[in-house]
Amino acid sequence: MSMSHQERATEPIVGYAPGAYDLFHVGHLNILRHASEHCDVLIAGVVSDEMLLLTKGRAPVVPLAERMEIVRSLRFVDDVHAEVVPDKIDTWREVRFDVIFKGDDWRGTPKGDRLEHDFAEVGVAVHYFPYTMHTSSTLLRKALASMDAEPAARAAQALTS
Repeated sequence: MSMSHQERATEPIVGYAPGAYDLFHVGHLNILRHASEHCDVLIAGVVSDEMLLLTKGRAPVVPLAERMEIVRSLRFVDDVHAEVVPDKIDTWREVRFDVIFKGDDWRGTPKGDRLEHDFAEVGVAVHYFPYTMHTSSTLLRKALASMDAEPAARAAQALTS
């Protein structure tokens, strides 16, 4: 039995904002805050450690349970979902959201085009937000690695002097 347009209009719009949310930073905060302004219920999909290893080739710095707790604590996030499958459509079958939010670094890319195509088939809108260029978990990882390397380099230099 399908709902009429008027019945559907009274249903809350459920938004889904997937991400690793590793080394939580202002870019993560921005996408979740902006997403909450475009839906009635915001579910943050936190990608599992295993899926990050599979899709990005590296494990997160912060474990899944801790990343979920950090995201869950934000006042504009209504629920958190552990994303344990690689296909976002499979996640949609579990969660049933109306709109998915992504950074605009996905727009016009093969993965973004596939996302738009797959979700158009099930009536889910894809909404892009500006990517926060000056910060990312990758940049934070590099900064931390260089901070770790400096004391080691100084210690090695002191030993050879």
